Parts: sequence; C-alpha cells; structure tokens
Amino acid sequence: MERYAQLLKDFILQNCHQMTREPSHILKYPYTVPSSPNSPYYSMTLWDWDSWFISVVMGQVELDTGEKGKFFPYEAGCVRNYLDHTGEDGVVPILISDQGIMRRGLPGKDPLEENMHKPMLVQQAAMLVRRTGDAKWVEPLMEQLERFLNRYLTTHMHQKTGLVFWQSDFAVGVDNDPSVFYRPDKSCGSIYLNSLMYRELLAYGFLLEMLGKTTEANLWRAKAEKLAQAIQTHCWDERDGTFYSVDLNLRPIDPSDWLHQGAPRSWDSLLMRIDCWSSFLPMWAGLASQQQAQRMVQRYRDDRTFHCNYGIRTLSRLEKMYNLGASNNPSNWLGPVWGVSNYMVMRGLQKYGFHEDARELAEKTVRLFGQDLESCGSLHEFYHPDTGEPIMTHGFQNWNFLVLNMIAYLEDRPMATEF
Repeated sequence: MERYAQLLKDFILQNCHQMTREPSHILKYPYTVPSSPNSPYYSMTLWDWDSWFISVVMGQVELDTGEKGKFFPYEAGCVRNYLDHTGEDGVVPILISDQGIMRRGLPGKDPLEENMHKPMLVQQAAMLVRRTGDAKWVEPLMEQLERFLNRYLTTHMHQKTGLVFWQSDFAVGVDNDPSVFYRPDKSCGSIYLNSLMYRELLAYGFLLEMLGKTTEANLWRAKAEKLAQAIQTHCWDERDGTFYSVDLNLRPIDPSDWLHQGAPRSWDSLLMRIDCWSSFLPMWAGLASQQQAQRMVQRYRDDRTFHCNYGIRTLSRLEKMYNLGASNNPSNWLGPVWGVSNYMVMRGLQKYGFHEDARELAEKTVRLFGQDLESCGSLHEFYHPDTGEPIMTHGFQNWNFLVLNMIAYLEDRPMATEF
C-alpha cells in the first residue's frame, strides 16, 4: 500500500499541470481539462463537474508542495469562462471548447428546456474563496451566479415537490443512470442533482456572508433548508433505509375526470427504487440524519450490491441493468468502479464518522490506481469492480487524481476538500 501511495503521489505531482490550459479563442481565461494533451479524449475542453473536482485535486497539490495559489488563475478561470458565456437568462453551458459551446439543439427544443451546467459552479467559487480567504475576485460575478441559481429554481424545479429535475437525459454526468437515461423529459427528481443543488445554495450563502451580506446569506440558506426538507419528504425511503431519485412523471389531477373523482391521488412523486451509487450522496451533502446514515452504511457494506474489491459499484450488482461493458458515449455507470464515486462515497462516510469504512474505501482506491499505474503507466476512466482491470480511456486524469486527497486522509495529513 505504501509503495502504491508513493507511486501515485509522485505521478500526480509530476503530471497535474498537464490539466491546465492557457486562454484560447472563446476561452478568454486560463482553465483546466480532464486529461493530458496526449489523451484522445477530453484534452482541450472545459467540462462542468470535471473542473470542480480538478480544483479539489489542485488544492491538495498546493498543500503537499507548499505552492499556495499556484493553480488559482486556472481554477478561477474556469468559473470566469463559464460566466463569460452566460446570458441574461442565467443558462450556463455544460461544455466549452476553444472552438465552441456544446449544445444538443434538438428541433423544437427551447434552450430553457435543456440541461445546463450542473449545480457546482457556485461551490467551485466558494471552495476557492474558503481556501484563499479572499472573496473580492468573486464579487463582480455574484449577479451572474445568482441568475444561474434562479434559473434552476424556476425552470428546473418541480413546484409540487420542491425538487429540482433533469430537463432530459442529455449530459447529466452519470450518463446512463437508469433513473434518467431514456426516461421522459422533466421526469427525474434525481437524488444526485438535488444533493448538489443543496450544497450549491449553501455555497451562495457562504459567498454572500464573506462579502458582508449576512441578511441575504440567511435567505439563501433558508432556500437550502427548504430543499433539504423536500428531499427528506420525497426521496427518503424508510422501508429500504436509503435515498432514491423520484419519478415526477404523473398525470395532472383532472377534477372533471369521473374515473378518478372519488379518490384522486394524494402523492406528487413516486420513489424509483433503483440502487445507484448516487443514493449515498445525501451523506456527502450532509442531508442525512445520523440515524439515516447508520442504515445507509449497512447497505454500503453489502457485498451482494455495492461493496466490491476495488471500491463501490456504481450500480448494484442485483439490478437487472447491471453491465460492465466499455462505452464512451454514454460513459458506462451501470456497475463499473469510477474514481469519483469512490471519492464522494468516502467523503460521506468520513463526514458521518464511519472512518473504518472510509479508510477501507480509500485504500481500495489506492490499490486500484496503483496497480493500473504500475502496469499501464497511466490511469483509466473506469474499472471492473472485481478484478480491477481497466475498461475504458487510457490516460484519464481528472477526478482520478483525487486519490491524492485520499492518501492525505490515510496518512492523517491536511486534506483539501470540496466546499
């Protein structure tokens, strides 16, 4: 384990700079990308949640090397580049290359009816402010960040439940999550999306407080609390002891329909009991009670479902959709182990005091990546959960480098974390 940890530390510290890019064409500010220039994928494009996790890694690199602020221009540049391409409607792109912005552009689709940047843009800014103690650079961006949040709270929110939803299954990050993939538009109140949104609202409150706007900060924290209550009401399953995404695709109540008049439905959503790794994100977000977390960790430990040799399966092995095939578009999240899911679940376990489980998960990740680096000379995008064999994308860096943060945790050293 120590050999793998040192191998990975040396590799990441030597190569993390490969994810930085200088301003180019429509990207006016320095930015980060998920892979080295030699990778056939991702090497020249700014991605939404990828840039956030890369910032978490770069925070650890700065801690480990003592080079405080080395990557700040690139990290803040990601936020600035996104807001540079944000209109009055508050829609922030998901992906920007130096040549253009990714849009799906289906016929008849309004731009407000498509997915946009995942709710972690404010968290990225808040993480940088917390790390540096300086909020002045973000002050000119606050109006645009608020428009972005309000866009989510209007066109992406289901009014009956108070949950935010995916507009479609386009570019949701966890590409083929069965709770949204191939399902009707606006039908998935994703536990993944709502957990992120909760932290995003708290992050905006933090930024306002850092700028001396305490009253406004508390208003946004109240919005976060309201969302937390909605998640508890609609996404927690007392029977199974976990959180699930919910189905919002219910027909409206029609008082003139004689068939249903006698007993109209009294529910506004239905649980989708699909065992996906994102069900653990309420622990990462701090949404779960300690009692709920205790039940959730029992599910995490089940070898029949998530628990495996190299971390956590992204979909329970008992699900009929379980599949370990190689796929790039969409990427496969139907069971393979990903570095980012290992990290996020580890953070949830850590936050709730399940340190033995958290350390075991971190150690499995170190072993997985250490073996891959030793045998292949690089890391991959996702892996077989039982054998550790790489499945896809040689040369992938991105959130795999979060193993550096995990190593710091295992070595009881200061650990850079997300907001």
